[in-house]
Order: sequence, then structure tokens, then C-alpha cells
Amino acid sequence: MKKIQMPKEKKPILWRDRKRTFLGLPLSFTIYSVDEERLFIERGFFTKEEDEVRLYRIMDFSLKRKLGQRIFGVGTICCRSSDKTLNNFEIVNVKRPKEVKELLAQLTEQERIRKHVTSREFLKDSDKNELEEDILRGEELLEPEEEAEGAADNDISEDEE
Repeated sequence: MKKIQMPKEKKPILWRDRKRTFLGLPLSFTIYSVDEERLFIERGFFTKEEDEVRLYRIMDFSLKRKLGQRIFGVGTICCRSSDKTLNNFEIVNVKRPKEVKELLAQLTEQERIRKHVTSREFLKDSDKNELEEDILRGEELLEPEEEAEGAADNDISEDEE
């Protein structure tokens, strides 16, 4: 039986907070934390659920603060990511949300630069979907010039007959 090797060096946690509830008090069992490479979300008391997303997969951040949240100094950070399990998720009711959002944005950008990752967003998905459907059907894709030449070849062969 092979032994599982644990990472030798544990990365330091750069930020950690709990989801805040009534009056901005940390009375929940949801904990958010961030290291240099990942964002962790731990939920639950009896049944523990742990999710993580690599920072370079997060594409966009936005901040929501309702009146009650502003009164108690908390906010919700909405994250749009390309992660398959979390996809779009929220970091709900954390203290100093503007500072946390800026920290996450900086760490995300650093990680993208370090990993040489760029975000490719499509302006129009319909063109992409049509192209994928043509490829899946096995249709040949001709350039406009090739289509014109093909039509001209057909005209010549008909004249010769």
C-alpha cells in the first residue's frame, strides 16, 4: 500500500473570517479563508463540507451591500469563476468587504501572472455554438474563396459535358 505524501510546506492563511449573521455577529458555521493560491469555504457543524477554488479561476468580483449590511459593517462579495463545482458563488456577510474584495483581486491577478493564465470571454456565444455544432456534425468548413472556386469548378465541368 502506497503512502500519501502530504505537502511539506503549508501556505500561510492571508485572510480568514466567518459568515456574519444577526447584528454582524459571527454566529454561523461557515468559514472563509484565503492563502496565496486558493480560496477555501468550510460549511456545516454536524456535516462538514469543504470547497476550494484556485484563485486564477476567478474571473470577476462584485460587492453587494444592503442597508442592514452597511449598518453593521458587513457585505457580500459575488465571485464569478470558471471552477466546475462552485461556478458563481458568494462570500456572504464578511467584515470589511471592500478590503477583502481588493485583497482577493490582487491575489487573483498575481496568481494569473504567475501561472500565465488569461481569461477568455466570448462576446457572442451563438457564433461559437454554431461552429461547434458544424464540427460535431462533421461538416467541412470552407473559406469564402474556396467556396467560390468550388462553384466555378462545378460550372466548368457542366459545360464540358
